[in-house]
Amino acid sequence: MAKKKNAIVYRCSECDYTQPRWLGRCPECGAWNTLQECIADPHANAAVSVGGVAEKAKPVPLESVSAQEGARLMTGIGEFDRVLGGGAMKCSAILIGGEPGIGKSTLLLQTAAQVRKSEPGATVLYVSGEESAGQIKGRADRLSLSVAGIEMLCTMRLEDIRDALHALNPLFVVVDSIQTVYSVEAGIVPGTVNQLKYCASELIGWVKERDSVLVMTAHVTKEGMIAGPKSLEHLVDTVISFERNDDEVRFLRAQKNRFGSVDELGIFAMTDRGLEGIADPSALFVTKREGATPAGIANTCVFEGSRSFLVEIQALTVPAKATISRVYSDRIDSARVARVAAVLEKRTGMRFSDQDLYINVAGGVRLTESAIDAALAAALYSARTDVAVGENTVIIGELSLAGEIRPVPRLKQRVKTAKDLGCTRLFTPETEPGCTRTENIQAMIKNVFAPAPKAG
Repeated sequence: MAKKKNAIVYRCSECDYTQPRWLGRCPECGAWNTLQECIADPHANAAVSVGGVAEKAKPVPLESVSAQEGARLMTGIGEFDRVLGGGAMKCSAILIGGEPGIGKSTLLLQTAAQVRKSEPGATVLYVSGEESAGQIKGRADRLSLSVAGIEMLCTMRLEDIRDALHALNPLFVVVDSIQTVYSVEAGIVPGTVNQLKYCASELIGWVKERDSVLVMTAHVTKEGMIAGPKSLEHLVDTVISFERNDDEVRFLRAQKNRFGSVDELGIFAMTDRGLEGIADPSALFVTKREGATPAGIANTCVFEGSRSFLVEIQALTVPAKATISRVYSDRIDSARVARVAAVLEKRTGMRFSDQDLYINVAGGVRLTESAIDAALAAALYSARTDVAVGENTVIIGELSLAGEIRPVPRLKQRVKTAKDLGCTRLFTPETEPGCTRTENIQAMIKNVFAPAPKAG
């Protein structure tokens, strides 16, 4: 009969002697009452097993467990730490997804160098399954990064990575990328569902038992989703999306974060020195023009995490090319655009049902909060009437289906940001010094476009 897997054995806590049944006295060292029930598991993590024998997990009172507050590792990249919630939590796994060439490897190489600089005695392990050591060293030289203390491992085999982890016990581990890693235990073809599940769970299991941080990069599909099973995102503690606009600006946004907020936005500029954080993006997404502002453009102030900045919403309306009008918007949800257009049509008489609507946000940032509704309505109205909103104008407010301009969170900070950037015409849902209060969509249109143009 085949030997039963995960059989119960008894191990001496003094000398690690094991045998199949319990005894009051250890036959090896003679100690009394030291044999403890364990499981014979050859796949157990080496941190909790000896000779393939792992202690059984037992429940403990939650009140006796010490929280890990403050157990964070600062990466040295300010925008990265912001998105992580104030640094990377130790004993955690992070997954970063982004399109090819966006700068994932550059960001993590810079992070590895900064971690090694801030923790001189620690070991940093960089595992690459896509590039050679020479290519990575060449990138480090171009970016003038110090690579002292960074261990390089170019392999696709999980077994090689596991051996290196046990031998080096690194503080910071980079795996670039998880889709290239395979194990002979799950086949020999990288990137399959079984490979991703098995390899990721093995690496995450290792980091959960140590004060280390694991960062894995991931490939994405053409829709921008992380390739592979959704369970991969469930296994890790933090999932980060790396995006870019048409320029050299990169956006880092957390889609899942067990140790912090998912509202923070990290903003980088790609330069010849690598990725550089943009600490003050207040006016980054507002177009600087020499002439007058054209019709179809409205500015508003948004919050991303703890920072506020101005954004420019651009709208264009043209007669529908088919019997059904369409909305073309990839930076603002199309359903939101259609809803705002419907409120405008109902409350102001301006017809949009026979128009194709094109919406864009300058700078390529994606907007999700409701505080942009009033500015979006003004941009659509301006595009439809071909009348400009006006210079130095900022419009803030949420739009209800009844046409009301509703209050938004942290209005004072938004107003302050707009005034600091020289905006003199501010339209808000609540009374603020230097601002014009607008209670509904009709009053907002009348004040912003005074005298209001005739509907047509």
